[in-house]
Amino acid sequence: MSIVSKENRIGIIGSGSWATALAKILTDNGQHIHWWIRNEETIRHMQQRHHNKHYLTSVYFDTSLLSLSSDVNAVVAACDEIVLAVPSAFLTDVLDQLPSSALEGKKVISAIKGLVPGNNQLINEYLEERFQLPPAHYFTITGPCHAEEVANEKLSYLTFSGVHQEAAQAIADKFTGSYLQTIVNTDMIGVQLAAVMKNIYALGAGIAHGLEYGDNFLSVYITNCFREMQAFLEQYEAQKAEQRGSEPMVHNYSASAYLGDLLVTCYSLHSRNRTFGNMIGKGYSVKAAQLELNMIAEGYYASKCMYEMNKQIGAVMPVAQAVYAILWQQVHPSEAFLSLEKGFI
Repeated sequence: MSIVSKENRIGIIGSGSWATALAKILTDNGQHIHWWIRNEETIRHMQQRHHNKHYLTSVYFDTSLLSLSSDVNAVVAACDEIVLAVPSAFLTDVLDQLPSSALEGKKVISAIKGLVPGNNQLINEYLEERFQLPPAHYFTITGPCHAEEVANEKLSYLTFSGVHQEAAQAIADKFTGSYLQTIVNTDMIGVQLAAVMKNIYALGAGIAHGLEYGDNFLSVYITNCFREMQAFLEQYEAQKAEQRGSEPMVHNYSASAYLGDLLVTCYSLHSRNRTFGNMIGKGYSVKAAQLELNMIAEGYYASKCMYEMNKQIGAVMPVAQAVYAILWQQVHPSEAFLSLEKGFI
């Protein structure tokens, strides 16, 4: 399927709920997009019925603003700015179809809230290694924001981060609209790691709910998760600063991308990580929960990636360790949470 327009050169890679929400935001602002969708049947349905048959089905598109293709090379070649919105577990499968020069001169905006499995890299690290993408050409989109509320045009906030504030602002301006406000900062590494960890903690919050813990416990649980997140980031930054021979970066933990995203992901019924965890707490196996959810819960993969990454960092992470043990070491949820109960402050 060919792409015929190049006048507005923004591309989206992915067709899940988050990719669909971002496509809605951009097209509602009158922005033409090139959109990679893996499944040809989904493309035909969208062309004929004007909506994604699998995700956010209530969102209808002006198809004159869409150039749809199942050819990722064609989409990337057509665009100057590429939004990555596939689950982290499948990122390399998609991008390995591209030559190493494919991203030359382009900007990449990652809406992925996970690490690259296998080597446990941040998305920017993978892109720099695989495609020689300069750090100044990489940007992140983080929350707090659920795709379902974007679909319903509930006022939402997105955080855009990049090396240079002005460049990140220029990206953010394309998304700002009547129901979408944007926040801009240069904390590119911190917000990525926070987004990874909050999915793990949200999965744990779901497990707690499935085990029939109440709101009182959950408030203490989230407080301890937030403290654990800060402790990891401070130790991570200290180690990286020592390697660079510079001062550690300072993070604004009270910003929406940290505390706000953690809260909404742990509490919201829209949170797929919380839903996945709730099933685990109720006794589902991982496989059964995955089949029931029928969507990717990033926290599942993130829990293993963070466990492996933390072997090098050495932070004390009892909550993340407990979630990992439940999902990957078959520790019974009630046993893991009984241990957590005794250590919370």
